[in-house]
Amino acid sequence: MNAETQKIKSFIEKHDSKKQALISILQDIQGEYNYLPAEALRFVSQTLGIPLIDIISVATFYRSFSLEPKGEHMVTVCMGTACHVRGGPKILEEFERKLGIESGETTEDKQFSLETVACLGCCAIGPVVVVDGNYYSHTNIRKVGSILKTYHKKEKENEQPQEN
Repeated sequence: MNAETQKIKSFIEKHDSKKQALISILQDIQGEYNYLPAEALRFVSQTLGIPLIDIISVATFYRSFSLEPKGEHMVTVCMGTACHVRGGPKILEEFERKLGIESGETTEDKQFSLETVACLGCCAIGPVVVVDGNYYSHTNIRKVGSILKTYHKKEKENEQPQEN
């Protein structure tokens, strides 16, 4: 059993190998890999005795799960009515332009994924953008670059210098 399989097995055992814990197990896998790898779903299916199609049905039903790799940073642009009338579509276009992707996609380097939501429920501070759980209120297209720069900077700070 390789290290990845062992990790998935530990998620299953953490929930006492119960079929009823499928969603919790999938959440653990998603948290670890930032998506649900096909190999992991097959292993869960075999271990719990749940048909793979049923696991995939659960994984595709809930929006929080992804079968495709996501970027390290999740950028969410609110497109609710209040944000929309205050410039949400233009803000989304600016993120798409700067990242070189469209909503629902992930950058080639897997650093950023971009998505929209119908409403974040904080209309008074809109337009709102959320990156990795951090809310940016009263966003406009001039702020898009600095928001992204914050996360590019964090990437560079986390890089370890290479020793020669």
